[in-house]
Amino acid sequence: MEEISALITNVEKVIIGKRAVVELVVVSLLCRGHVLLEDVPGTGKTMLARALARSVATEMKRIQCTPDLLPSDVTGVAVFNQKTGDFEFRPGPVFTNLLLADEINRATPRAQSALLECMEEFRVSTDGVTHDLPKLFMVLATQNPIDMAGTHPLPEAQLDRFFVRLEVGYPTPAEEIRIIAAQSQAHPIDSLGPVTTAAGILAARERVKAVHLAPEIAEYVVKIAAATREHADLRLGASPRGALALARGAQGLAFLRGRDFVTPDLVKAMAVPVLCHRLILRPQAAALGHTAHEVLQQILDTLAPPT
Repeated sequence: MEEISALITNVEKVIIGKRAVVELVVVSLLCRGHVLLEDVPGTGKTMLARALARSVATEMKRIQCTPDLLPSDVTGVAVFNQKTGDFEFRPGPVFTNLLLADEINRATPRAQSALLECMEEFRVSTDGVTHDLPKLFMVLATQNPIDMAGTHPLPEAQLDRFFVRLEVGYPTPAEEIRIIAAQSQAHPIDSLGPVTTAAGILAARERVKAVHLAPEIAEYVVKIAAATREHADLRLGASPRGALALARGAQGLAFLRGRDFVTPDLVKAMAVPVLCHRLILRPQAAALGHTAHEVLQQILDTLAPPT
C-alpha cells in the first residue's frame, strides 16, 4: 500500500491539484482497466500518462491517431525476410506496458477497431497467429470533446472497453499559480523518478483481488446495472462488462483507502466514472436536456444500499 500511495504522490508532482483523477487512473491500473481522458486541450491529459509511466519505471509507447492511421500501424505487420524466405511479425506499438493513444477519435473506425481485441483479450491475432500482450498492458486514450472536425466518435463497443472515462478539468487559480511556479525553470516531468516497478503493480493487483466483496454488495452492483437497462430515458444501459468493472473498481478503491472489504459508498463513488460513458440517452431525453450523469445519479439516489 505504501508503494501505491507513493505512486499517487509522485504523479501529483506533475499533475497538480487533480488527486481524485490521479487516484482513479491508479485504480484502473490496479484493476487492469483502460482509461479514456476526455477534456479540452492543454489540461494535462498526455502529461498524466507520461508521469504514470515514469513513476512505475515501465515502458510507454505513444500512437498519435490521425485519419491515415492503419490497423497495422497499431498492432504490427508481417515483413518478408529475404534471407529466410519467410514472413516475420514485427510488433507494433501496442506491444508495451502503457499505451498512450492520443486523440483517439481522430483515427478512422478501421484503425480504432485494431484496439478492440487488445483491450478486452490482451492479445493480438494476425495471420492466424495469436500474440499475447504484456501483463501490465494498459491503454490511456485522450480525446478533445470540442474539436469535432474530422473526428470519428468512438462506437459503443469500444467505449464499453474503457474501464473509466475521466475529465481532468481546469485548475483553480491557486493551482494554476503553482503550475506556473513549478515550470519556471524546467518541467517537473524531466526530474521525475520511479517509485515502484511493474512487479510491484502486479503484486498490488493480486491484493486488490483479495479485497472482500460481500454477496449483498455484488447484488447492489447488479441492481444498479439492471436499473440503467430499464430506465425510460436510456436507450442503452450498462452491460455485464460494466457491472463487473464497477465491482472491480470498488475493490480497487477500497484497497486505495486501506480497507479490506467493499462498502456501498465505494460502489457509489465509482459508479459515475465507470458507468456514465456506457449509457446512451434516448433522443427524446437528450432533447429535453437530460444527461447520462443525471440519470445515473437519480438511480443511485433511488436504490437503497445494503446495510
